[in-house]
Amino acid sequence: MALTGKGMMIWKIPSCEEGNPSKIASVAKAAGFTHVLIKIADGTYSYNINRTTNIDLVPPVVSALKAQGLKVWGWHYIYGDNPTGEAKTAANRTKALGLDGYVIDAESEFKLAGKETAARTFMTELRKGIPSHPVALCSFRYPSYHMQFPWKAFLEKCDYNMPQVYWQESHNPDVQVTKSFNEFQALVPYRPYMPTGPLYPAGSWKATAADIKLFMDTCKKLNIPALNYFTWDYKASMPDQWNTIASYKWDGSVVEDIVTRYIAALNSRNPDTCANLYTNNAIRITAARTMQGHDSIRTWFNNFLTVNFPNATFTLTGTTGSGFARRFTWTATSTSGRISNGNDTIGLINGKIGYHYSFYTIT
Repeated sequence: MALTGKGMMIWKIPSCEEGNPSKIASVAKAAGFTHVLIKIADGTYSYNINRTTNIDLVPPVVSALKAQGLKVWGWHYIYGDNPTGEAKTAANRTKALGLDGYVIDAESEFKLAGKETAARTFMTELRKGIPSHPVALCSFRYPSYHMQFPWKAFLEKCDYNMPQVYWQESHNPDVQVTKSFNEFQALVPYRPYMPTGPLYPAGSWKATAADIKLFMDTCKKLNIPALNYFTWDYKASMPDQWNTIASYKWDGSVVEDIVTRYIAALNSRNPDTCANLYTNNAIRITAARTMQGHDSIRTWFNNFLTVNFPNATFTLTGTTGSGFARRFTWTATSTSGRISNGNDTIGLINGKIGYHYSFYTIT
Protein backbone atom coordinates (compact mmCIF):
# COMPACT_ATOMS: atom_id res chain seq x y z
CA MET A 1 0.00 0.00 0.00
CA ALA A 2 1.46 3.37 -1.02
CA LEU A 3 2.21 5.92 1.65
CA THR A 4 1.19 9.55 1.90
CA GLY A 5 1.21 11.90 4.86
CA LYS A 6 2.84 11.69 8.27
CA GLY A 7 4.15 8.54 9.91
CA MET A 8 5.79 7.69 13.23
CA MET A 9 8.19 4.89 14.04
CA ILE A 10 7.94 2.81 17.21
CA TRP A 11 11.10 1.26 18.63
CA LYS A 12 9.96 -0.37 21.89
CA ILE A 13 6.22 -0.76 22.30
CA PRO A 14 6.29 -0.61 26.15
CA SER A 15 7.90 2.86 25.85
CA CYS A 16 4.93 4.20 23.89
CA GLU A 17 1.75 5.04 25.82
CA GLU A 18 2.82 2.37 28.36
CA GLY A 19 2.36 -0.22 25.66
CA ASN A 20 -1.43 0.18 25.60
CA PRO A 21 -2.58 -0.72 22.05
CA SER A 22 -5.84 1.22 22.14
CA LYS A 23 -4.09 4.32 23.52
CA ILE A 24 -1.38 4.08 20.86
CA ALA A 25 -4.05 3.88 18.18
CA SER A 26 -6.15 6.76 19.52
CA VAL A 27 -3.10 9.02 19.93
CA ALA A 28 -1.93 8.17 16.40
CA LYS A 29 -5.34 8.98 14.99
CA ALA A 30 -5.54 12.26 16.91
CA ALA A 31 -2.08 13.23 15.65
CA GLY A 32 -3.21 12.82 12.06
CA PHE A 33 -0.80 10.01 11.26
CA THR A 34 -1.55 8.01 8.17
CA HIS A 35 0.84 5.23 9.10
CA VAL A 36 2.89 3.81 11.95
CA LEU A 37 6.08 1.75 11.55
CA ILE A 38 6.85 -0.76 14.32
CA LYS A 39 10.13 -2.55 14.92
CA ILE A 40 9.35 -6.21 14.26
CA ALA A 41 12.80 -7.82 14.09
CA ASP A 42 16.49 -7.40 14.83
CA GLY A 43 18.80 -9.58 12.79
CA THR A 44 17.27 -13.06 12.74
CA TYR A 45 15.22 -12.47 15.91
CA SER A 46 11.68 -11.24 16.29
CA TYR A 47 11.44 -7.94 18.14
CA ASN A 48 8.94 -6.44 20.57
CA ILE A 49 8.49 -9.79 22.23
CA ASN A 50 8.09 -9.90 26.00
CA ARG A 51 11.07 -12.10 26.86
CA THR A 52 9.58 -13.03 30.25
CA THR A 53 6.20 -14.22 29.01
CA ASN A 54 7.19 -14.79 25.36
CA ILE A 55 4.10 -12.79 24.32
CA ASP A 56 4.32 -10.98 21.01
CA LEU A 57 3.43 -7.34 21.70
CA VAL A 58 2.96 -6.37 18.06
CA PRO A 59 -0.35 -8.02 16.97
CA PRO A 60 -2.69 -6.09 19.29
CA VAL A 61 -1.05 -2.80 18.31
CA VAL A 62 -1.41 -3.63 14.62
CA SER A 63 -5.07 -4.49 15.11
CA ALA A 64 -5.80 -1.33 17.08
CA LEU A 65 -4.08 0.91 14.52
CA LYS A 66 -5.84 -0.72 11.58
CA ALA A 67 -9.17 -0.33 13.36
CA GLN A 68 -8.47 3.42 13.33
CA GLY A 69 -7.82 3.32 9.60
CA LEU A 70 -4.03 3.61 9.74
CA LYS A 71 -1.54 1.65 7.65
CA VAL A 72 0.97 -0.37 9.64
CA TRP A 73 4.45 -1.21 8.43
CA GLY A 74 7.22 -3.13 10.15
CA TRP A 75 10.87 -2.12 10.34
CA HIS A 76 13.84 -4.39 10.89
CA TYR A 77 17.52 -3.73 11.68
CA ILE A 78 19.68 -6.12 9.68
CA TYR A 79 23.41 -6.91 9.90
CA GLY A 80 24.15 -9.05 6.84
CA ASP A 81 25.92 -11.86 8.70
CA ASN A 82 23.08 -14.28 7.97
CA PRO A 83 21.20 -12.60 5.10
CA THR A 84 19.05 -15.62 4.25
CA GLY A 85 17.98 -16.03 7.87
CA GLU A 86 17.28 -12.31 8.21
CA ALA A 87 15.20 -12.30 5.04
CA LYS A 88 13.14 -15.27 6.20
CA THR A 89 12.54 -13.57 9.55
CA ALA A 90 11.44 -10.41 7.71
CA ALA A 91 9.05 -12.22 5.39
CA ASN A 92 7.59 -14.43 8.11
CA ARG A 93 6.97 -11.51 10.48
CA THR A 94 5.51 -9.28 7.76
CA LYS A 95 3.04 -11.94 6.62
CA ALA A 96 2.14 -13.28 10.06
CA LEU A 97 1.42 -9.79 11.41
CA GLY A 98 -0.65 -8.79 8.38
CA LEU A 99 1.50 -5.71 7.75
CA ASP A 100 0.98 -3.27 4.89
CA GLY A 101 4.69 -2.92 4.16
CA TYR A 102 8.22 -3.59 5.35
CA VAL A 103 11.23 -1.32 6.00
CA ILE A 104 14.90 -2.37 5.93
CA ASP A 105 17.11 -0.55 8.44
CA ALA A 106 20.61 -1.24 7.10
CA GLU A 107 23.51 0.89 8.29
CA SER A 108 27.27 0.76 8.95
CA GLU A 109 27.58 -3.04 8.93
CA PHE A 110 26.90 -2.98 5.19
CA LYS A 111 29.86 -0.71 4.48
CA LEU A 112 32.22 -3.60 5.27
CA ALA A 113 33.91 -5.71 2.61
CA GLY A 114 31.74 -8.48 1.24
CA LYS A 115 28.46 -7.02 2.39
CA GLU A 116 27.23 -6.16 -1.10
CA THR A 117 26.85 -9.89 -1.71
CA ALA A 118 24.97 -10.18 1.57
CA ALA A 119 22.67 -7.33 0.52
CA ARG A 120 21.86 -9.01 -2.79
CA THR A 121 21.23 -12.34 -1.07
CA PHE A 122 18.97 -10.67 1.47
CA MET A 123 16.92 -8.84 -1.17
CA THR A 124 16.52 -11.92 -3.36
CA GLU A 125 15.31 -14.03 -0.45
CA LEU A 126 13.11 -11.22 0.85
CA ARG A 127 11.31 -10.82 -2.46
CA LYS A 128 10.75 -14.56 -2.65
CA GLY A 129 8.94 -14.32 0.69
CA ILE A 130 7.01 -11.08 0.13
CA PRO A 131 6.85 -10.49 -3.64
CA SER A 132 3.89 -8.12 -3.55
CA HIS A 133 4.46 -6.17 -0.32
CA PRO A 134 5.93 -2.68 -0.68
CA VAL A 135 9.49 -2.54 0.67
CA ALA A 136 11.51 0.53 1.70
CA LEU A 137 15.14 1.17 2.60
CA CYS A 138 15.88 3.34 5.64
CA SER A 139 19.59 4.16 5.74
CA PHE A 140 22.04 7.07 5.51
CA ARG A 141 20.85 10.55 4.46
CA TYR A 142 23.67 11.32 1.97
CA PRO A 143 24.80 8.59 -0.44
CA SER A 144 27.82 10.73 -1.35
CA TYR A 145 29.16 10.27 2.21
CA HIS A 146 28.65 6.49 2.18
CA MET A 147 29.71 5.23 -1.23
CA GLN A 148 30.83 1.89 0.27
CA PHE A 149 27.19 1.16 1.13
CA PRO A 150 25.56 -1.16 -1.47
CA TRP A 151 22.82 1.23 -2.50
CA LYS A 152 22.07 -0.45 -5.80
CA ALA A 153 21.90 -3.95 -4.31
CA PHE A 154 19.18 -2.82 -1.91
CA LEU A 155 17.28 -0.28 -3.99
CA GLU A 156 16.94 -2.44 -7.11
CA LYS A 157 14.30 -4.50 -5.31
CA CYS A 158 12.84 -1.77 -3.08
CA ASP A 159 9.79 0.38 -3.78
CA TYR A 160 10.65 3.38 -1.62
CA ASN A 161 13.58 5.21 -0.03
CA MET A 162 13.17 6.46 3.58
CA PRO A 163 16.62 7.90 4.44
CA GLN A 164 17.44 8.99 7.98
CA VAL A 165 17.66 12.76 7.59
CA TYR A 166 18.80 13.43 11.14
CA TRP A 167 20.20 16.97 11.34
CA GLN A 168 21.89 16.09 14.63
CA GLU A 169 23.98 18.88 16.22
CA SER A 170 22.51 21.35 13.71
CA HIS A 171 19.29 23.27 13.13
CA ASN A 172 19.14 23.41 9.33
CA PRO A 173 16.67 20.68 8.30
CA ASP A 174 15.72 22.58 5.15
CA VAL A 175 19.30 22.48 3.86
CA GLN A 176 19.85 18.86 4.84
CA VAL A 177 16.63 17.38 3.48
CA THR A 178 17.09 19.29 0.21
CA LYS A 179 20.65 18.00 -0.16
CA SER A 180 19.52 14.46 0.64
CA PHE A 181 16.59 14.69 -1.78
CA ASN A 182 18.79 15.97 -4.62
CA GLU A 183 21.44 13.29 -4.08
CA PHE A 184 18.92 10.48 -4.17
CA GLN A 185 17.23 12.00 -7.22
CA ALA A 186 20.56 11.57 -9.02
CA LEU A 187 21.25 8.08 -7.67
CA VAL A 188 20.69 5.03 -9.88
CA PRO A 189 18.35 3.34 -9.26
CA TYR A 190 16.01 6.11 -8.16
CA ARG A 191 13.20 5.31 -5.75
CA PRO A 192 10.39 7.54 -4.42
CA TYR A 193 11.82 9.55 -1.54
CA MET A 194 10.16 9.69 1.90
CA PRO A 195 12.57 10.99 4.57
CA THR A 196 12.70 10.06 8.24
CA GLY A 197 13.27 12.94 10.64
CA PRO A 198 14.57 12.94 14.23
CA LEU A 199 12.35 12.84 17.30
CA TYR A 200 15.02 11.88 19.83
CA PRO A 201 17.65 13.58 22.02
CA ALA A 202 21.39 13.23 21.39
CA GLY A 203 23.29 14.49 24.41
CA SER A 204 22.29 18.12 24.84
CA TRP A 205 20.90 18.37 21.31
CA LYS A 206 17.28 18.03 20.24
CA ALA A 207 15.50 19.10 17.10
CA THR A 208 13.44 22.14 18.06
CA ALA A 209 9.76 22.59 17.32
CA ALA A 210 10.80 25.21 14.75
CA ASP A 211 13.14 22.66 13.17
CA ILE A 212 10.30 20.16 12.90
CA LYS A 213 8.01 22.65 11.17
CA LEU A 214 10.75 23.74 8.78
CA PHE A 215 11.49 20.10 7.91
CA MET A 216 7.87 19.46 6.99
CA ASP A 217 7.47 22.77 5.16
CA THR A 218 10.51 21.90 3.05
CA CYS A 219 9.20 18.42 2.30
CA LYS A 220 5.98 19.99 1.07
CA LYS A 221 7.88 22.38 -1.18
CA LEU A 222 9.79 19.43 -2.63
CA ASN A 223 6.46 17.69 -3.34
CA ILE A 224 7.40 14.73 -1.14
CA PRO A 225 4.34 12.53 -0.53
CA ALA A 226 5.18 11.12 2.90
CA LEU A 227 7.62 11.41 5.80
CA ASN A 228 8.30 9.66 9.09
CA TYR A 229 9.85 10.39 12.46
CA PHE A 230 12.04 8.27 14.73
CA THR A 231 10.74 7.65 17.34
CA TRP A 232 7.48 7.63 19.34
CA ASP A 233 9.48 6.40 22.37
CA TYR A 234 10.59 10.01 23.11
CA LYS A 235 7.16 11.63 22.89
CA ALA A 236 6.94 12.27 26.63
CA SER A 237 10.32 14.02 26.79
CA MET A 238 9.75 16.11 23.65
CA PRO A 239 6.16 17.39 23.96
CA ASP A 240 6.61 20.59 21.95
CA GLN A 241 8.16 18.70 19.07
CA TRP A 242 5.47 16.02 19.17
CA ASN A 243 2.68 18.62 19.25
CA THR A 244 4.21 20.38 16.25
CA ILE A 245 4.16 17.14 14.29
CA ALA A 246 0.63 16.29 15.45
CA SER A 247 -0.83 19.69 14.57
CA TYR A 248 0.82 19.96 11.17
CA LYS A 249 -1.68 19.65 8.32
CA TRP A 250 -0.45 17.40 5.55
CA ASP A 251 -1.98 17.29 2.09
CA GLY A 252 -2.47 13.64 1.19
CA SER A 253 -4.28 14.30 -2.06
CA VAL A 254 -4.28 11.54 -4.65
CA VAL A 255 -3.16 12.22 -8.21
CA GLU A 256 -4.04 9.66 -10.84
CA ASP A 257 -2.77 11.29 -14.04
CA ILE A 258 0.22 9.07 -14.83
CA VAL A 259 -1.64 5.94 -13.71
CA THR A 260 -4.61 6.73 -15.93
CA ARG A 261 -2.26 7.37 -18.84
CA TYR A 262 -0.43 4.10 -18.18
CA ILE A 263 -3.64 2.01 -18.24
CA ALA A 264 -4.73 3.83 -21.39
CA ALA A 265 -1.35 3.05 -22.98
CA LEU A 266 -1.77 -0.64 -22.16
CA ASN A 267 -5.22 -0.62 -23.72
CA SER A 268 -3.78 0.96 -26.86
CA ARG A 269 -1.65 -2.20 -27.19
CA ASN A 270 1.07 -0.02 -28.68
CA PRO A 271 4.52 -0.71 -27.17
CA ASP A 272 5.81 2.71 -28.26
CA THR A 273 2.97 4.48 -26.44
CA CYS A 274 3.76 2.48 -23.30
CA ALA A 275 7.54 2.98 -23.49
CA ASN A 276 7.16 6.73 -24.04
CA LEU A 277 5.80 7.07 -20.49
CA TYR A 278 9.28 6.16 -19.14
CA THR A 279 12.54 8.08 -18.78
CA ASN A 280 15.46 7.02 -20.96
CA ASN A 281 17.16 5.20 -18.05
CA ALA A 282 14.03 3.93 -16.31
CA ILE A 283 14.06 0.62 -14.47
CA ARG A 284 11.15 -1.80 -14.68
CA ILE A 285 11.03 -4.85 -12.39
CA THR A 286 8.78 -7.89 -12.65
CA ALA A 287 8.93 -11.23 -10.88
CA ALA A 288 10.71 -12.67 -13.91
CA ARG A 289 13.31 -10.01 -14.68
CA THR A 290 14.71 -6.51 -14.24
CA MET A 291 15.18 -4.29 -17.28
CA GLN A 292 16.64 -0.82 -17.71
CA GLY A 293 16.45 1.66 -20.53
CA HIS A 294 13.83 2.78 -23.01
CA ASP A 295 14.65 0.15 -25.65
CA SER A 296 14.60 -2.74 -23.19
CA ILE A 297 11.28 -1.61 -21.74
CA ARG A 298 9.75 -1.18 -25.21
CA THR A 299 10.84 -4.73 -26.13
CA TRP A 300 9.22 -6.05 -22.96
CA PHE A 301 5.90 -4.33 -23.75
CA ASN A 302 6.01 -5.62 -27.30
CA ASN A 303 6.42 -9.21 -26.11
CA PHE A 304 3.86 -8.85 -23.34
CA LEU A 305 1.14 -7.25 -25.47
CA THR A 306 1.58 -9.37 -28.59
CA VAL A 307 2.95 -12.73 -27.42
CA ASN A 308 2.44 -13.34 -23.70
CA PHE A 309 -0.88 -11.55 -23.15
CA PRO A 310 -2.39 -10.60 -26.54
CA ASN A 311 -5.67 -8.77 -27.25
CA ALA A 312 -5.92 -7.70 -23.62
CA THR A 313 -8.21 -5.24 -21.89
CA PHE A 314 -6.84 -3.59 -18.73
CA THR A 315 -8.89 -2.12 -15.88
CA LEU A 316 -7.63 0.14 -13.08
CA THR A 317 -9.09 -0.99 -9.73
CA GLY A 318 -7.41 1.35 -7.24
CA THR A 319 -4.69 3.95 -6.83
CA THR A 320 -2.99 5.83 -4.01
CA GLY A 321 -0.07 8.20 -3.78
CA SER A 322 0.87 11.78 -4.54
CA GLY A 323 3.89 13.79 -5.53
CA PHE A 324 6.26 11.52 -7.40
CA ALA A 325 5.05 8.16 -6.03
CA ARG A 326 2.03 6.11 -7.05
CA ARG A 327 0.78 2.65 -6.19
CA PHE A 328 -2.09 1.07 -8.07
CA THR A 329 -3.96 -2.19 -8.59
CA TRP A 330 -5.40 -3.51 -11.83
CA THR A 331 -6.98 -6.48 -13.58
CA ALA A 332 -6.88 -7.64 -17.17
CA THR A 333 -8.42 -10.20 -19.51
CA SER A 334 -6.85 -11.62 -22.65
CA THR A 335 -7.29 -14.42 -25.15
CA SER A 336 -4.50 -16.18 -23.25
CA GLY A 337 -5.83 -15.79 -19.70
CA ARG A 338 -6.66 -13.39 -16.91
CA ILE A 339 -4.78 -11.22 -14.39
CA SER A 340 -6.73 -10.52 -11.21
CA ASN A 341 -3.92 -9.39 -8.87
CA GLY A 342 -2.01 -6.63 -10.70
CA ASN A 343 -0.16 -4.56 -8.08
CA ASP A 344 2.30 -1.87 -9.20
CA THR A 345 4.46 0.88 -7.72
CA ILE A 346 5.90 3.68 -9.85
CA GLY A 347 8.24 6.57 -9.10
CA LEU A 348 8.27 9.68 -11.27
CA ILE A 349 11.11 11.88 -12.50
CA ASN A 350 9.98 15.09 -14.20
CA GLY A 351 6.57 13.61 -14.93
CA LYS A 352 7.84 10.35 -16.43
CA ILE A 353 8.23 6.91 -14.89
CA GLY A 354 11.76 6.41 -13.58
CA TYR A 355 11.05 3.26 -11.60
CA HIS A 356 8.32 0.65 -11.97
CA TYR A 357 7.80 -2.49 -9.88
CA SER A 358 5.01 -4.67 -11.27
CA PHE A 359 3.62 -7.82 -9.65
CA TYR A 360 1.00 -10.00 -11.34
CA THR A 361 0.18 -13.59 -12.26
CA ILE A 362 -1.53 -14.86 -15.39
CA THR A 363 -4.14 -17.56 -14.78
